[in-house]
Amino acid sequence: MSGFDNGQWSSGADTKAQEDTGAFGTSELADTLNTNGDAAGAATAAYAHAKEGWVAPEAYKYDDFADSATHEWEGNARVYEFDGDIGDVGPEHPDLELQLFGDSAVRKSEGIDFSNITSLELYQEGPVRVDPIPADFSQAGLHPVMLKNVQLSGYSVPTPIQRYCLPAIRLGYDVVAVAQTGSGKTAAYLIPIINKLMGKAKKLAAPRPNPATYQEGVDPPVRAEPLVCIVVPTRELAVQVFNEARKFCYRTMLRPCVVYGGGPFGEQARQLQRGCDVLVATPGRLKHFMAEPHLLTFHRLRFMVIDEADEMLQEDWKEELDTIMSGGEQEEGNINYMLFSATFPKAARDLAKTHMAETHLQLRVGRAGSSHGNIKQVVIYTDPSMKKQALVDLLNSLPPTRTIIFVNSKRACDELDDLLFNLNFPCVSIHADRTQKEREASLRGFRSGKTPILITTGLNSRGIDVRNVMHVINYDLPSLDHGGIEEYTHRIGRTGRIGHRGLATSFYTDRDEPLASVLTRTLLETKQDIPDFLEQYVPEDKENLKFEADSDFEEEEAADADGGGWGGNGDDAGDDAGTASGGGWGNGEDNAAEPESTDTGGGW
Repeated sequence: MSGFDNGQWSSGADTKAQEDTGAFGTSELADTLNTNGDAAGAATAAYAHAKEGWVAPEAYKYDDFADSATHEWEGNARVYEFDGDIGDVGPEHPDLELQLFGDSAVRKSEGIDFSNITSLELYQEGPVRVDPIPADFSQAGLHPVMLKNVQLSGYSVPTPIQRYCLPAIRLGYDVVAVAQTGSGKTAAYLIPIINKLMGKAKKLAAPRPNPATYQEGVDPPVRAEPLVCIVVPTRELAVQVFNEARKFCYRTMLRPCVVYGGGPFGEQARQLQRGCDVLVATPGRLKHFMAEPHLLTFHRLRFMVIDEADEMLQEDWKEELDTIMSGGEQEEGNINYMLFSATFPKAARDLAKTHMAETHLQLRVGRAGSSHGNIKQVVIYTDPSMKKQALVDLLNSLPPTRTIIFVNSKRACDELDDLLFNLNFPCVSIHADRTQKEREASLRGFRSGKTPILITTGLNSRGIDVRNVMHVINYDLPSLDHGGIEEYTHRIGRTGRIGHRGLATSFYTDRDEPLASVLTRTLLETKQDIPDFLEQYVPEDKENLKFEADSDFEEEEAADADGGGWGGNGDDAGDDAGTASGGGWGNGEDNAAEPESTDTGGGW
């Protein structure tokens, strides 16, 4: 038996079974937690058999990092290309199909507890409502080639956010979607956007060289004129979204590209000059390309997607985002804007009000900034001086599995990398001071399983989706000044994705006391066990938990009370004072947004 059966821990099965089912557990760790909640000295008896299960550690190859010729840049990954004269869709390429989607025996993306995702409440708010697609992609009205790509990607049942985004984008609405991490936001915009453009590429897309005959340096390059631009906050997320776009663009007339900081500008320019229809980009590098009109123009742009919008709406991103949203050659009236986020602060509402059509769709899945029940959350009290030993004991107490360890500083990241590597754990690390080559090599090793332990700062807390991440460890809990509970939610969301189960273990010290109250409420919300040292923070009313820091809770309440919810008939003049006069959710006339009912079969 393996997994969180009936909500209980059970002893661990072999690693192969864990990867197949997404479930694991260990009685030794449970015994430790049930005694005193202190990880120090835990489960050392399990050291021998657990240690044998790890792969051999690999040292950094510094000579390779110094030689650019040996590095395979992620932006140069192979994409499907064909001569547009042969039709609206292209023939199958079995070798590329295997590279994009993997072996059919292991490509299923949905976990065994997918019901915890599909049962999430979805709220439609604002001036527009749509009917969801059926709970089966085969009945979603997709182009046959797109349906095949969805199936090759391992998806069969759409998540709530996907069920509503597909019809909304098909009908031409702008979309604001607030959905918790791990709920399928990337596919929610990629599938319907690419599906809508299929069959229209010859009419809408810019001319590009024939890939069968193109010779770089001989044939003249073209200017990139994308139909779709997807803006994301981090380089790793840009590469990930690009890889998803490669899958959904397979056999279509659409060519995806990615540009991001740290990578070679000239190399990325050469990719754009071979034609680009779907562009994924980080803000700084995109702004750089927009300043080179012979390389890139938004004249043909039809879809602008801002992913992880709440992360990019900080002050240090404002200039880049303003330029991207309105500083190019895009024709405002011909563009659909999509805003995807895990929370919805005032800056995101302002952005939506500025650029989105009045008749746009607002979707909210679950509580903004929340997590879901597929993630087993364990909080362990640890003395700061014992944290390193606690981490080693924790890794030794569990069956070896793909693990992400989060820390709050670059120095701690480097120290733990050295510590674990010298103890023969197969680990790599990533933080902002690493070169892009090092970052790509580390993440590639982690994805492949060659180095199944990744140590990182909050740099990789958002959006990164690696298959079979079974365990997330918060070696340092995020402070209130650096993301707080929202950062915590993003971090643990790297496991338990799209129906898979996962474990999140957090080391709690006395320094984390400012986070204790909201952390306790977060545990209660997803029906987790509350450790003894957090019992004092359990609120009297456990049924109506309030999260003041999440998605401007008090502002939304004020907007609802005033009857002038955001997107409705309130007076915008009151926005600077909060959302009481037009800054919250709702349509102004019917603010009491109810979750879509599952009783009638027409929604959630």
